[in-house]
Amino acid sequence: MLSVKGLTKVYQQHKAVDHLSFDIKHHQSVALLGPNGAGKTTTLQMLSGLLTPTSGQIQFLGRKTVNRSRIGYLPQHPAFFSWMTAEEYLRFAGRLSDLSRRDVQEKSREVLRYVGLEKCGDRKIAGFSGGMKQRLGLAQALVHEPELLILDEPVSALDPSGRREVLDLMKDLKKRMTILFSTHVLHDAEQVCDEIIMLKNGTARWTGPLSELKTKHQTPSFILSAEESLEGWLEELPYVTGLTLDQPSKAEFHLSDRAYVRELLAECLRRNVSVLHFEQKTQSLEEIYMKVMGL
Repeated sequence: MLSVKGLTKVYQQHKAVDHLSFDIKHHQSVALLGPNGAGKTTTLQMLSGLLTPTSGQIQFLGRKTVNRSRIGYLPQHPAFFSWMTAEEYLRFAGRLSDLSRRDVQEKSREVLRYVGLEKCGDRKIAGFSGGMKQRLGLAQALVHEPELLILDEPVSALDPSGRREVLDLMKDLKKRMTILFSTHVLHDAEQVCDEIIMLKNGTARWTGPLSELKTKHQTPSFILSAEESLEGWLEELPYVTGLTLDQPSKAEFHLSDRAYVRELLAECLRRNVSVLHFEQKTQSLEEIYMKVMGL
């Protein structure tokens, strides 16, 4: 659906985005991750046709031009006409996306219902809460039924309940369209996305499936606690590395291969060590993110 090759944006002497390349398939949900200043917003603006790249190529739906009528875009800080009602605003947005007067009326009411604002269509936007405005912004991006939905930090300004509502909408939307969204809330990305693009200083540090990222960079650790002391012998086992003793009878460590779990437990039996607790501890996406980004 979307293919990006060598995408670059230079402001004077500063490279905001530096030779970025990736591909997105139909009905994928892709998270663009990175710290502030990584180039996330600049990238999304180029992909949505709002900003002209310095160099590089964007191919969308088989064409080397960005067809904005088939893209829905929600900026990080959407602007509204506060004197408009929600339905007036969506009709205005729909007409800008070349919907007919007849279609825009029907679609406006349909998306208001979808985002949970069906009872607020005749209310002035000036009286909307932050969460309501964010849902209205999402409705604006959906009113013309785009094939690609681009969302810039869609949940960053929301409280926990508002964040949950928008994430649930995104989970449902990815059944119908392709989604590319930026976020710095890694837990949210983990819940919604299939693929990850990690940016740092305008360059990609990782592009690929979330599952592959976890498999490649995750180093599981193990926690063992016992009635007896683990000192003096556990660290001497050749397959145990990175051992840390929280107390003499409790340790966290790595195994050179997961196959050594049985051998370790057998060693405990040979030494008459009474195991109280044994578990494998996996890294969170945040820990993997810090590792890949070199933070």
